[in-house]
Amino acid sequence: MLPFANKLLYELENQLQFIEQENDVILKRSELSFIVCKKAIEQLKSFILKYKFKTISEEIKFFKEIKPQFTSKLIYHLTLYNIETKKPNGGSKILKKYLIKELDKLKSYFDYNLDFYKYYRAGATYLDHTYFVRDKYDIKLTLDGYIFENDTRFSTTHDFKVSKILAHDLLQVYLENELVYLERKESNQNSQDAPKSRLTWQESKTSLIELIYALQSHGAFGNQADIKEIAAYFEYAFNIDLGDYYRTYLEIRIRKTGRTKFLSLLQETLTKRMDQADEK
Repeated sequence: MLPFANKLLYELENQLQFIEQENDVILKRSELSFIVCKKAIEQLKSFILKYKFKTISEEIKFFKEIKPQFTSKLIYHLTLYNIETKKPNGGSKILKKYLIKELDKLKSYFDYNLDFYKYYRAGATYLDHTYFVRDKYDIKLTLDGYIFENDTRFSTTHDFKVSKILAHDLLQVYLENELVYLERKESNQNSQDAPKSRLTWQESKTSLIELIYALQSHGAFGNQADIKEIAAYFEYAFNIDLGDYYRTYLEIRIRKTGRTKFLSLLQETLTKRMDQADEK
């Protein structure tokens, strides 16, 4: 089971990365990402319906750790699409109010599921046999009504909650980044020293994100500057929407070879320029 799931997840993440790099329009990106996530989940479901778990532990691992990695991505892109389509027209004040309201929705879900959230975040396991084994229902636990409409062969009472938690982590980062971007934009617009025109980044978003994380890791802007601040500044300065740069960073981290492809290329290009200048 695990080799199939890992291979399918690897392929899905590659597809999502390609979509991220090739589509600057966030609505199109979310739509395409949702489609490939849905397809991957359908493949996963087809496999599991024919597969017999060897042990209860294996079943728990699938519904607690593996399936949510797929479902959370689908939830994230679907919710992101809905957030963007409903985004109101108007100035920064209206947009900020809207984004804060969306953050409040995430908090409401967190508050409603606080007990399970604490259980999951603490890495607890004593209720896994109830939460992550099929056809195990306890009405005394916080249950969502829709679970009884799901295909019980491919769902438990709480695997979807794990997916929501993971998706909400990504959505929170996205919404907070949007708020920081708006604040930075206002600050730059009010600054007399702001440049009259902006340069446009010509390399991939992944390359810029690699550079940003390198600069922040080195403390190039001081130890107090965090990724959100630096990313928001670069987005404005280079006229680019970096999207979910935290997820992109995670993808950079799991590269099997050449983790710092862009930084290595910069070093190589600059060295070549210096060598050519020396020859002259």
